[in-house]
Amino acid sequence: MTDQVTTADSDTPDIPGKPTSASRTTLSHIMTHNDTNLLGTVHGGVIMKLVDDAAGAVAGRHSGGPAVTASMDEMAFLEPVRVGDLVHVKAQVNWTGRTSMEVGVRVLAERWNESAPPTQVGSAYLVFAAVDADGKPRVVPPVLPETERDERRYQEAQIRRTHRLARRRAIRELRERRIAEGYDH
Repeated sequence: MTDQVTTADSDTPDIPGKPTSASRTTLSHIMTHNDTNLLGTVHGGVIMKLVDDAAGAVAGRHSGGPAVTASMDEMAFLEPVRVGDLVHVKAQVNWTGRTSMEVGVRVLAERWNESAPPTQVGSAYLVFAAVDADGKPRVVPPVLPETERDERRYQEAQIRRTHRLARRRAIRELRERRIAEGYDH
């Protein structure tokens, strides 16, 4: 996961950017008894799979090819989802690096037989890495925020990226220090 590609600091060709709307998508699915947990509500893993599916479609669209899930951050379940709910998973690319993308996802639910507006029941942020046919990282086009909301999401994604990298670095340094001190062989 590297910083945004610019021709000045990269030996890769300049790739034209894509607007957020170019890959934005909504995946809808009606929840059935097959999706329930022991409490009779929809299993969180079912929702997480839908989130990953929608985010993967967006990442593939934006990058123009295969992309794999590198991490899922901040999966929040805000309300339970019930059998008979029509779930809408809305996803878009928030930020791009050289070979990675952050995809933001909102999960909404509404009763299949009612006309009330959907309620937000979850959200997540996922990082995808674009890969070639050999599974090696490949360069992705920059994302071009189109609205003030897109710009805010882009800026927030940069903060999350900084935190992910700092957390990874702190854990690596702790492990190295513990090994040097004779712990954790």
